[in-house]
Amino acid sequence: MIEAWLNRRWYGTAGVPVLQPLAWLYGAAVSAHRLAFRHGWRRSRCAGAPVVVIGNLTVGGTGKTPLAIWLARQLTQRGILVGLVSRGYGRASAGVRVVGEQSSWREVGDEPLLLHRRTRCATAVARDRVAAAAALIERGAQVIVADDGLQHLSLKRDCEIAVVDGSRGFGNGRLLPAGPLREPLSRLRTVDALVINGPIEHPSLRAEEGCGEALRMELVPGQARRLVSGETRPLQAFEGRVHAVAGIGHPERFFRELAAQGLAPVAHPFPDHHPLSAAELDFGDDRPVLMTEKDAVKCAQPADLRLWYVPVEACLSDADAQRLIGLVMRKIESPSYPGSQRRGCPSA
Repeated sequence: MIEAWLNRRWYGTAGVPVLQPLAWLYGAAVSAHRLAFRHGWRRSRCAGAPVVVIGNLTVGGTGKTPLAIWLARQLTQRGILVGLVSRGYGRASAGVRVVGEQSSWREVGDEPLLLHRRTRCATAVARDRVAAAAALIERGAQVIVADDGLQHLSLKRDCEIAVVDGSRGFGNGRLLPAGPLREPLSRLRTVDALVINGPIEHPSLRAEEGCGEALRMELVPGQARRLVSGETRPLQAFEGRVHAVAGIGHPERFFRELAAQGLAPVAHPFPDHHPLSAAELDFGDDRPVLMTEKDAVKCAQPADLRLWYVPVEACLSDADAQRLIGLVMRKIESPSYPGSQRRGCPSA
């Protein structure tokens, strides 16, 4: 597959030299985009409440959605009404859509549906994140957490958190399409925190590329849950070989997690956001099929007894958790909040 080939090149050292001229053009467009906002030719719009953006510089999975879930729960525990916004990649509907209990992933996207189910927080999707945030504020949200959107500068934000995968880092350090970067690495100097997911293994994660706060997190798998009944089972209870299905940005991470639990996964990677069909889950035997929770929300055959999903939790050390939540709280607190008299926002 082209996606798999590109990922091997992007996260290796060779890159795709034939695409470098396009990367220069892309870089010029990114610079012009940021320059327009810096000089006021284009303006960021206030949603009417504090906004925390969790995003990444690279294409592919880094763990930002589990971190958004973690942060939403932390803020909720402090009595703050959190609203979650996302683009809703791959959805069939248009405009602003508020995620509900009966929402279909085809209408709102797989990640927003997962966010809503895991946090019980009000969640909205739209290409226009400002409109999505405003819809949630009208429903009482006091703080907006944006899952992705680091490059969506139209939404004025109070705090930016960048997430990077420790095993893949920033790849070959080149911009799209010659490499995996959506923005130059210099962008890290303007974010409030960098969160590294997993052990630092890639040479691109050098200290000089960091920012004010460099924190660590791990994605810890929980017990497997059967789609049809909700029955739970420890991963170690699965004996012999299992089929492992992952349609996420970095499927190899999921396969390694299962192997680390003592399983012998037969890997079946799919493109990110891929809708799974019954035929794609038929492997000709009765072995259990373990998938990610993101895949489970769009599984077409939930009644199949072979199908299980493995939820993961973002875990930070006590020290890093306190540093991150302390940073966020300082950024979102303002003498003019609540109300429309937000920092840098005109009154309504």
